[in-house]
Amino acid sequence: MQRMRQPAFRAQQARDRYDPHVRAINVLIDELIGRDERGWMPHVAPVHGGVHARVLTVLRDPGKKTLVDGGSGFLCVENDDDTARTQKELMAGAGVTAAEMTPWNAYPWYINAKPAALQLEAGVEPLRRLLELLPDLRVVLLQGGEAHDVWRRFSRRHPDRGQGLEVIETYHPGRRALLSKGSREEMAAKRAARQAHRRQAWLRAGEVLNRPQSSYREEV
Repeated sequence: MQRMRQPAFRAQQARDRYDPHVRAINVLIDELIGRDERGWMPHVAPVHGGVHARVLTVLRDPGKKTLVDGGSGFLCVENDDDTARTQKELMAGAGVTAAEMTPWNAYPWYINAKPAALQLEAGVEPLRRLLELLPDLRVVLLQGGEAHDVWRRFSRRHPDRGQGLEVIETYHPGRRALLSKGSREEMAAKRAARQAHRRQAWLRAGEVLNRPQSSYREEV
């Protein structure tokens, strides 16, 4: 069961949104809300690792269940929607807990739509500022084409900032990422392949986290 369905859990997350481990991130979000008239952004739920996260996940844009009205007001794998549910299952399969990761989006402001190129470009600077707050980060998991795109933009602009990180690309955890064209058999095969790719990406993330830090540094 997704815990954001529980009023007590939602209230606890709201009460703790400026706890020390998420304070800097959510203060950054407060600063970004309304920046350049871009609108609202959800906070990162304190159930996540915040500045202590070793995994950063980047999706496309905040979904409807991140809204305060009708949702949680947070980026969170406990949100009551299919994407969050799938993400939570993938993490569990890889042995990665919510406390080990922090969620983000290629375009972090709420639009609930496919970001345009200029919007993805606008997402680069918030991503840079977020990365500065994550000293323990080891894995960046890019889920979906927009996440891949914003990371390429980030890398071009800041070629040295991603060094030493394991950057993993895979499909978005939402249902639409599994849609394709072709015969019924072809679509089923593509769906299975994409699901497997998502699982393998998370398994790879889990492997990196379980690797001794000294070995990790030697490899990178």
